[in-house]
Amino acid sequence: MVLKKLHNPEDGQMRIVGLMSITGSNLARIIEYQKKIEREEGWAPYEVVAIFTDNPSSSAVKIGGDHNLPVVVRDLKAFCLERGTSKSDMDARREFDEGTVEALSKYGATVAAYAGYMSIATQSLIGAFLGVNVHPADLSIINDDGSRKYTGDHAVRDAILAGEKQLRSTTHIIERRVDHGRILMRSSPLEVVLPDGFDLGDETAVKRIAKEHQGRLKEIGDWVIFPRTLEYIAEGVFEEDDERRLYAYGKLIPNGLDASPRYR
Repeated sequence: MVLKKLHNPEDGQMRIVGLMSITGSNLARIIEYQKKIEREEGWAPYEVVAIFTDNPSSSAVKIGGDHNLPVVVRDLKAFCLERGTSKSDMDARREFDEGTVEALSKYGATVAAYAGYMSIATQSLIGAFLGVNVHPADLSIINDDGSRKYTGDHAVRDAILAGEKQLRSTTHIIERRVDHGRILMRSSPLEVVLPDGFDLGDETAVKRIAKEHQGRLKEIGDWVIFPRTLEYIAEGVFEEDDERRLYAYGKLIPNGLDASPRYR
C-alpha cells in the first residue's frame, strides 16, 4: 500500500490562503501561530500568503493590514444582486467561485483555510485547493443511519440538548457535503456545565448557554487544533491511501487524530 502525503515537505513551504466572512478570529490565530514558529525556529512549515473575503464588511482588511498580507475582496451579495438572483442560487455561486479561484491563482497557494467562511463552496473552489475547516462539534459521533450527528450552524446547541457531557472541535477536509469531509483532528474535550435548575425547554437560556460553551470551545478547541492541523499537513504528517482514507504518522485515523499534549 502506497500512502500519499496531503502536502510533501520536499515540495517546499506550504502556501495557504485564508477564507473568511466575518471576524476571522480563527485566521488570526493561524497567522499568529505561524509567526510564533518563525520566532522560535527561524522558519515555519506553512505560510499564509493571502486573505480572501466574500463580505466587504468583514475584518479581512484589518487582519491583512495587521500582518502585511494582501486581501482580495469580492462581495457575494452584490455579485448575486447584479445577476438578479440570491446567494442560494448555485449557478451564481459556481460562477462566483470560479472568479475567486482566478483572483487567488497568482498567490500560488495549494491549501485554503476556511476560517469562518460562511458560503457553501462549490466544486470550482473545492477542487482548486486542499480545503481545511474547523467545526464546533465532534464529527466522529454518528446517528444510527451512519450520518454525522452534530453538523450545521447549531451543532453546540444540538449537542447540549442531546445530553452530551463533553464538546470537541473537529478539523476536516472540505468536501462536497457540508460538514461531512474526512476528519483530520479532534480537540481536547470541554466539559458541559449547566447551571442548577437549567431548563432545556427554555430557548433563550439554551441559546445563551450554547453561546457561552461555543466561546470556550473556540479557545481550547478551534484556536488550538486548526493551526496545528495545518502545521501537521505542512510537515507531511497526514497522508491518504488509494481509497482516500486518512493516516497520521503512518496509522489509519478513521476518526481523526486526537489532540496530543504537544503545545508550542
